[in-house]
Amino acid sequence: MTEPKIDVVRNDQADRYEIHVDGELAGFTVIEVEPDATVMPHTEIDGKFEGRGLSKVLIQRALDDLRSRGDKIVPTCPAVARFINKHPEYADLVTARS
Repeated sequence: MTEPKIDVVRNDQADRYEIHVDGELAGFTVIEVEPDATVMPHTEIDGKFEGRGLSKVLIQRALDDLRSRGDKIVPTCPAVARFINKHPEYADLVTARS
């Protein structure tokens, strides 16, 4: 059995990062781009794709892309916040809100 092809893309028209498995949309994490930070309020994986660790892949690749852009983030999504707590190497991306 071959490994599925997993792609994560930033979709600025839909204000989100999307994860595709073999070309099919499997989930997304919403982004709200603000002048001082990118808020990440919600992540969702389609039930058909649950249990495959896709939210971890999606969040990690989204954070890597945001880092490459020099962005700071506000992780209001519980899944994003948990990921950062488990992977402190991403903690430098988090900014406090006044």
